[in-house]
Order: sequence, then C-alpha cells, then structure tokens
Amino acid sequence: MIKKTIFAGFGGQGVLMMGYIYAHAAMNEGFHVTYLPSYGVEVRGGTANCTVAVSDEEIASPIASEPDHLVVMNKPSLFTFQNRVAPGGDIFLNSSIIDARPTRKDVQIHAVPVGDLAERLGNPQVLNIVMMGAFIRKTGLLPPEAFLKGLKHILGERKKAAMEINRKAFAAGYELQT
Repeated sequence: MIKKTIFAGFGGQGVLMMGYIYAHAAMNEGFHVTYLPSYGVEVRGGTANCTVAVSDEEIASPIASEPDHLVVMNKPSLFTFQNRVAPGGDIFLNSSIIDARPTRKDVQIHAVPVGDLAERLGNPQVLNIVMMGAFIRKTGLLPPEAFLKGLKHILGERKKAAMEINRKAFAAGYELQT
C-alpha cells in the first residue's frame, strides 16, 4: 500500500507544516515516508506545496504524478493540481476562500471551511490543523492520536498553550461532516 498526498497553498498557511507533521506521525507509526517540500522564494504569500508518500514498503520515488489525495488551501493551487489526482482520489479544499469547485466527477470533493472554523476558535493561524483533522478522519490513513502525537513532538514541550488550541482545531476538523 502506498498513498501519496499533495498539500498546496500560499506560504504562511501552514501547508509545509501539514505535510511535515503528517509525515512525522506516519513514520512514528512504522510506515516508510518521503516528504518533498517546494516553495517560492517569497515564502509568506508565495506558493508552497509538498508531497508526502506513506507506504508499508520502501518508496521508490517521492514524486506524485497521480496522488491519491490533494489538500488545497487556495484557488491557484486547486487549478494547478486538481487534474493530477488519481481517479477515485480525494480533493480536500479550503471552502472558506475557495469558491470554485472541480468539475471532475471521478474524485470525491471535501469542502472544509477551515478559515471559518479557525476564526470560531479564536485563532486563524490553526486553519491548517483544522484541515488535517478533516483529512485524517476521511482518509483513515492514521489514527488521530498518532497525528496529535506527531504534532506535540513538532511543537515541543515549550509550546503547551499552542498544543491546546491545536488540539481544539484538530477536533473541529475531525468532527466536521464533509
């Protein structure tokens, strides 16, 4: 089993962090993992994406020409990557700012209002973690506890307050019915 996911959006939306935490959590669960980030020189406000491959066997290539999953946080990323998703795959989109919808009928669309949910939590910076809650629930690729453990490891012990809001953000996305 190998599952490849592209995470894409603007720099500053936590796109690379989503992929990094997911990769770290999968590795801690005993999977083989590759993480391939890509971002423009602008970083914040520019484009950013990463590809994460998770497998129970060695991974020959980190490239995802036909990913199983696509997580897009902005409209340009939707237009750039939507046609790469394998038939039968999933597209998770930030419906708080993406008003367009893919016209493909061979993929499942999950519109997640991550910005709205993050605002309700009082912290717009956690929109990426809201998205990861929805992603982990719908794909079932990892247990939620594994992702939260990876998140805690990445944040470190000194950021306990950040961990609390991120747990709430993850739960908001995980509990959402898309």
